[in-house]
Amino acid sequence: MSRHTLSVLVENEPGVLTRVAGLFARRAFNIHSLAVGPTEHEEISRITVVVDVEDHPLEQVTKQLNKLVQVIKIVELDPESSVQRELLLVKVRADAAARSGVLEVVELFRAHVVDVTPDAVVIEATGTGAKLNALLTALEPFGVREIVKSGTLAIGRGPRSITDRALERVVRSA
Repeated sequence: MSRHTLSVLVENEPGVLTRVAGLFARRAFNIHSLAVGPTEHEEISRITVVVDVEDHPLEQVTKQLNKLVQVIKIVELDPESSVQRELLLVKVRADAAARSGVLEVVELFRAHVVDVTPDAVVIEATGTGAKLNALLTALEPFGVREIVKSGTLAIGRGPRSITDRALERVVRSA
């Protein structure tokens, strides 16, 4: 199995995420990560989904996604032609004795401390999954207490926007 990142533009309507996720569930595909949010056009939302599939079944899924009325456009984003990032919040035990060591790791990974208590710190980091996993490995000896990770967010490189033509379609059908 290989991971594929799909950027799916959809009409900003209630229930669309349920229909899209349901399509993957019916095909028994594992959704590795899912991130949904607005775009620069309030009529359009972007769903970034990372799935574990082989190439042939992925084509079947994209064809079926395109049949959903609310799906406007689907683009597969490969790591070479896109920027892909995740967000990590991690709470680490950091008493007075360990705090300087934790802060060295934070600086090394260009992360940020966003909350401090006498016995713990909350660290925010963005980057590739590999970078965030390396950060977690480096923080493990201090005592990782809690982890929250976003799904992958991805955007194509270069000046073109996948939402420009999609907006034309939404405006025409309205």
